[in-house]
Amino acid sequence: MKNMSVKKLFLYACLCAVFLVSCKKEIEKISDTFKDTASSVSGSPEAKTDSIKKDSVLVVKKESVPPVMQENGFYNAFVIPKDKKMRDSLYAEFSKKYNEKERTAILALNRLDSKSKWNADTLVVPAKIDTTLMAYSPFPMQLDVLSGVKKFVIFSYPIQAYAVYSNGSLVKWGPTSMGKKAAQTTRGLTFANWKKKLSISTVSSEWKLPYNFNIHNIGGIGWHEYTLPGYPASHSCLRLLRKDAQWLYSYADTWILNPGGATTKARGTAVMVFGDYNWGGRRPWKKLLDDPNANNISVEELTKLLEPDVPKMLKEQSNREKVADSIKTAKAMATPVDSERPVEPSSN
Repeated sequence: MKNMSVKKLFLYACLCAVFLVSCKKEIEKISDTFKDTASSVSGSPEAKTDSIKKDSVLVVKKESVPPVMQENGFYNAFVIPKDKKMRDSLYAEFSKKYNEKERTAILALNRLDSKSKWNADTLVVPAKIDTTLMAYSPFPMQLDVLSGVKKFVIFSYPIQAYAVYSNGSLVKWGPTSMGKKAAQTTRGLTFANWKKKLSISTVSSEWKLPYNFNIHNIGGIGWHEYTLPGYPASHSCLRLLRKDAQWLYSYADTWILNPGGATTKARGTAVMVFGDYNWGGRRPWKKLLDDPNANNISVEELTKLLEPDVPKMLKEQSNREKVADSIKTAKAMATPVDSERPVEPSSN
């Protein structure tokens, strides 16, 4: 009996020992797990490396999903990622979705050219693309106050856009980049002076200015083709897209100088620059996402602005027509009439 009892006690002791060893191992595992967690929180190098790897994988996975067009009525928001590779990938999709003329129109609405296409973090995109831009004009289609003015160009500082009116009817509008805060474009009424297909900037000889049309001769201010970065950035000039600069180059009339060029005999096309930009504020065109009419300039506002200067515009217009007619007549009189030319003898 005693032997049996001893055997039972021995077996019981063995079982207890096995149980205690097992418990110790479990405790050690729990302890190790806690240490790993604590070390990752405290910032050990290994834990940081693992954490960064895991986080970057998660970020890439999240960012790799192409940003979708956010539907918001008449205009949509096209969100642009910060990562350069993703931007390039997005532009490839952008190019597939829209043709060249449509892309140009979208960028123009955001006051951008193709070189500066990703200067914005969000592109405002119309639900329906009109490559002429006329469907999105912030300027009134008709201004009766200008009904007698044959040609007129106006630049708005608040919305960084220009418009062209012929006898009060809007014929064209587009984006511009006017003088930056430290070198703002002169406001008020002026007239177009001389033009040159390629000028060199007086600020830097490296700056080439295609289709330059001067409007302030002494100040060297004019409109011309140059980069549109999506905000006022020039040294007082009025930057335009190449096609707009070409169009205005052909449209506007230059001054007419007296013989010798010392004085002006007649002024060119009337030009107006007006308003103030909201420096440091939200880009005006982004407000279109909340309200499609956010950038609109009313007939009443422009009528009030232009009415005092219309008599001067009409006076200069009339004078230019008279001067141009007199020059035309003088040239015609200086050219011999065909009937008065001597008839050469026949060779027969």
